[in-house]
Amino acid sequence: MARLFPSLQINASPDVSVVVVNYNTAHLLAKMFAALQSGQGEFGLQVIVIDNASQDGSVAFLKANFPSVELIENATNVGFGRANNQALPLIRGRYVLLLNTDAFISSDTLIKTVSFMDEHPRCGVLGVKLVGEDNVLQPSCRYFPTPWNVFLRTTGLNKFFPGSRLVDDMSWDHASVRKCDWVPGCYYLIRREVVDTVGLFDPRYYLYSEEVDHCRRVRTAGWDVTYYPYTEVIHIGGESAKAAGQLMDASGVISALHIESELLYFRKHYGLSGLAASVFLSTLADAVIALKRIIQRDTRRAKTALKHAMLVIKLLVDTRLASRPTR
Repeated sequence: MARLFPSLQINASPDVSVVVVNYNTAHLLAKMFAALQSGQGEFGLQVIVIDNASQDGSVAFLKANFPSVELIENATNVGFGRANNQALPLIRGRYVLLLNTDAFISSDTLIKTVSFMDEHPRCGVLGVKLVGEDNVLQPSCRYFPTPWNVFLRTTGLNKFFPGSRLVDDMSWDHASVRKCDWVPGCYYLIRREVVDTVGLFDPRYYLYSEEVDHCRRVRTAGWDVTYYPYTEVIHIGGESAKAAGQLMDASGVISALHIESELLYFRKHYGLSGLAASVFLSTLADAVIALKRIIQRDTRRAKTALKHAMLVIKLLVDTRLASRPTR
């Protein structure tokens, strides 16, 4: 395995600084690096890995097999956004690529996306077509969440509001370049000028919503966020979160981290009135779902909806009306 990484062209003035946050995904690192090496072409790369206190031997594996990586070892898991921010003082590239350990680029991904950015100087952030290992298209080009579209998605009432824009619009062919609100952070190519002026992630988001907030700030600053369809990245999805048990608890309740990030986002960008609308609609959605499940005699899912509502209220209190994170 040690022969893979030395073939990457590490450069004092790289074209792309690749930033990878790792948490207990040692089993994916070799595949991720192999894909990166196969798609490097003539680019000079800088690779920075921030390890979030992994317990699966990730650090030893990186040191033994990928010695040219600039490795930051955290004593605790500081979260996704904050870990990415730790790379900022080290970045030397013209572009910054945030790459997940469970995202495997195609051989043409780097050359095509960097070339597009070179040719479109107002493009601040670029995302690509994401597919699963089964080649099924994943949400790759998204609208900003609002209290209303989250409510419609949760309840399924969007069919009665055909003009509403849900966060994930999968109804088009995803075969054309288009400007969008935000792109997922698993392959997230950023112009260096954007990083220098807008910064990277708001550290209040421990996990989830980081790239949504960042893309909003990028667009506000006058740059475009663009979806680019002419290359694919295979994305497994949720590996670090699964390692930490952060997707759902035993009863199926959505992660408290996900709820907290959503509350922080709505308070930041929509104010107290937007936060109030979000909590009201979220509670209403849970009530509708619970009532529906009770009618269907599905008590387990009814309890899950009620637990979600209680968790939202608890986090509203713990975050002091979404004015601060809990960790």
